[in-house]
Amino acid sequence: MATTTRDRSTNQSAAAQEALREQVRKAGKPADTGQPATEDTEDTEVGNYFVANYPPFSFWQREQVPAVEQLLEQPSPRHTPLGLYYHIPFCRKRCHFCYFRVYTDKNAAEIRRYLDATIRELEWYASRPYIEGRSLDYIYFGGGTPSYLSPSQLHDISSRMKQLLPWDEAREIAFECEPGTLNEKKLEAIRAMGVTRLSLGVENFDDHILELNGRAHRSGEIERAYRHARAIGFPQINIDLIAGMMDETEDNWRNSVDQAIALDPDMVTIYQMEVPYNTTIYKEMQETGRVTAPVANWATKRRWVSEAFDRFERAGYTVTSAYTVVKNPDQVKFVYRDALWEGADLLPIGVASFGHLGGMHLQNHHDIIPYVEHMEAGGPHSLYRAYGTVPDERFVREFILKLKLGNVSLSYYQDKFGIDPRQRFADQLEKLQQQGHATIDGDRLIMSRDGLLQVDRLLHDFFLPHHRHARYT
Repeated sequence: MATTTRDRSTNQSAAAQEALREQVRKAGKPADTGQPATEDTEDTEVGNYFVANYPPFSFWQREQVPAVEQLLEQPSPRHTPLGLYYHIPFCRKRCHFCYFRVYTDKNAAEIRRYLDATIRELEWYASRPYIEGRSLDYIYFGGGTPSYLSPSQLHDISSRMKQLLPWDEAREIAFECEPGTLNEKKLEAIRAMGVTRLSLGVENFDDHILELNGRAHRSGEIERAYRHARAIGFPQINIDLIAGMMDETEDNWRNSVDQAIALDPDMVTIYQMEVPYNTTIYKEMQETGRVTAPVANWATKRRWVSEAFDRFERAGYTVTSAYTVVKNPDQVKFVYRDALWEGADLLPIGVASFGHLGGMHLQNHHDIIPYVEHMEAGGPHSLYRAYGTVPDERFVREFILKLKLGNVSLSYYQDKFGIDPRQRFADQLEKLQQQGHATIDGDRLIMSRDGLLQVDRLLHDFFLPHHRHARYT
C-alpha cells in the first residue's frame, strides 16, 4: 500500500518526538538523585532566565484592568512616544523551547477571523482620548511567525492599521520572520508595508540541530531568504542565534558564528538557551522525571557567547548589549527595545500581547478563541490583567533593563527620576564591583564581559524586596 503524505507526516512527527524524549533521558538529571547543580557546571534547569519586564508578570492582576480603562479616557500625553506591538500567533511548527502563545492548527478562515478581531481591537484603542490623534513612533510585528501570513493578508492588515494610526513618520517598523516562510514575493510584500527592520529567526545553521529543537526551517532556506531580503533593500537586517541548543557542540557553535559573520547582517542577537515552563522540553522533563534540561550548562553558554562576541568584534562589529552585536552602531538602532525600556507607550494588539501605557503594564487574553469571540461580540477590548506601577517601580524597571546595555549614565537617573543609583543601590553596586561584574568610571556604570553575560541573573538583586523571589513567568 502506498504511504500517504499524512502517514509520512505522522511518522516524522513521532520520530521527532522520540528523538526529543531520548535527548531528555540522555542528558537530564533524574529528579531523585539529590545532586544539585554546582558552581562548576551550573546545570540548566526549568525556569525563565531572561528578565523581560518589571515588576514580574506574576504580580499583574485582572482587578487592575479598570485602571487602564480610566487612563485611556484621559487626554493624550504630548511628549511620550507611542508604539504598537502586533502579535501574529501562527506558526508552521512549534519549537521545543518556545513558550509564547502560538498555534499551528489554524485554517485560513480562522486566521481571517483573528486578523479582523485585531483590527476591531485597534479601532477601539484609536478612538480613546489617550490614543486618538497620535501617530506611531515604532511598530513591532512579533509572534509566532508574522511571515506566516500571505502577501495579501499582510497588505490588508497594514492598510487597515494605517487608516487608524498612521506610521508614515515611524522611526522603526520591525518584523519577525521564519526563513522557511520567505520568498521574493513575500519579502516584497513585507517591504511594501514599510518594514525597516527585518529579523530572521535563524537560531542555528545545522539541519540536525534545527530539527531536534523543533525548528521548521532548514539551513538551505536561511541564505536564500537573507539574499532575497538584501536584494529588496531592507534598511536593517537582524539575525537571531541561540547558544546551547539541544545536541549543540563546540564545532557546531563555531560554525554557526562563522556563517553568521559571512552573511554580514547589520545586527546579530544571541540568546542563551533556556527552558521555560510551558515548553515541549519541560513537558518531556516532567514525564521522564528529569530536573536538568538537555541543553548546555550556563558556564558553557556564557563562554560560547563571549567567544562569539570576540569573533564578531574582530569582524568589525560592536557589542551593544548582553545579546547584540551591531555592524555600525552610529546608524543601526533598535528603537523598539530602547523606547520600551525608557518607558514609552506601547499598544498591545492581539492574543496574549503585552503593552505599557502611562506607567501601566497590561496584557490581553491569553487564548485565541476567547479573544476572537470577545472582539466579535463588541469587545470593546480584550485586556486580561494589568499592573499600575508607582514611581519607584518605574525607576527600578528602567535601571535594570538599561543595565543590559552594559554601559549606562548614572546621572541620567538622577535627572529623570531624582534618584542617585550610587546611593539607592550602594550595596548592590559594591557587590557587582567586588565580584568583577562591573566598574564605575565617573558617571558611567560599565558591566564587565562576565557580568554582561549573566546580567539577567544579577538583576534580581536590584528588585524591590517583595519582588525578588517571584516566579518570573
